[in-house]
Amino acid sequence: MKMRDFMASAPGKVILLGEHAVVYNRPAIAVPVNAVEATSEVSYREGGVFVKALDFAKEYDITKRPLKEGDDGFALQETVYHTYEYLQKRPEDVEIRVTSTIPVAAGMGSGAAIAVSMIRAIAGYLKKELLPEEVNYLAYKTEIIHHGTPSGIDNTVITYNKPVYFISEPRKMERLDIAKPFMLVIGDTGIRSNTKEVVAMVRENRKKNYSKYKQIWNEIADIVNEARDAIINGDIEHIGPLMNRNHELLKQIHVSCDELDKLVDAALDAGAIGAKLSGAGRGGDMIALVNEGTKEDVANALRRAGAKNVIITEVKP
Repeated sequence: MKMRDFMASAPGKVILLGEHAVVYNRPAIAVPVNAVEATSEVSYREGGVFVKALDFAKEYDITKRPLKEGDDGFALQETVYHTYEYLQKRPEDVEIRVTSTIPVAAGMGSGAAIAVSMIRAIAGYLKKELLPEEVNYLAYKTEIIHHGTPSGIDNTVITYNKPVYFISEPRKMERLDIAKPFMLVIGDTGIRSNTKEVVAMVRENRKKNYSKYKQIWNEIADIVNEARDAIINGDIEHIGPLMNRNHELLKQIHVSCDELDKLVDAALDAGAIGAKLSGAGRGGDMIALVNEGTKEDVANALRRAGAKNVIITEVKP
């Protein structure tokens, strides 16, 4: 019987504070970015199993699960198959069309958002209901393909579409009650950042200087916990200096780059309350905390400083 088409979407995300340290069981705070999203639509198509990546004008025939790790489209294929397997169904006569406005490899969770939208669209097409924790579990399996040893923060904040305070082990996810909305300007360097490679680099450097990295992780944890209290209490101004310090610590572990530092400096010079890289680093995005009166000045300053894309988003309760 032909099924009715089903569509689902998922937001982007940025890490507000705590990236890299979160891989080593320290807390991080991440927030959704609803100004951008990934969307998947599932429909009937006779003769196999197909995924269309519309933004790249690519189609993958994954009828017999032909793609291997490292192949273009492998993560899309595996997301389809492990979702169907979890739902105890066999994929057949189906097409999944995927599109996204989230910058790729920029620290905004594009891979996780695509996975979440695909999982929900497939479940909806099959008239199955998945709990958020089930979607999160399946999306994390895709994140392993993308990143090797992910913290789980991307799939978590995107699945729940709420600001979260997150610790990877033992797993703790606390949805934050935001006392006051706040605004971020996101600047994209245009340099694609490979999370798996950057995380692996940090891991190797940590082995060589364990005590230094432990001290940095602990200071980042203190910053995150202080920011958590500020968010809950509505003390948004207090978050800015914490972001600045977090960026300096990330520079010490060599995950920033000249382009990111230039955008951070430009944002601060234009009146941002705080600014830092967001995500793996070595390219990708930076974020600036702003208010209504400074958001446009900061956005324009980022464009002048070389940002390839600028997004203004409000983080709400």
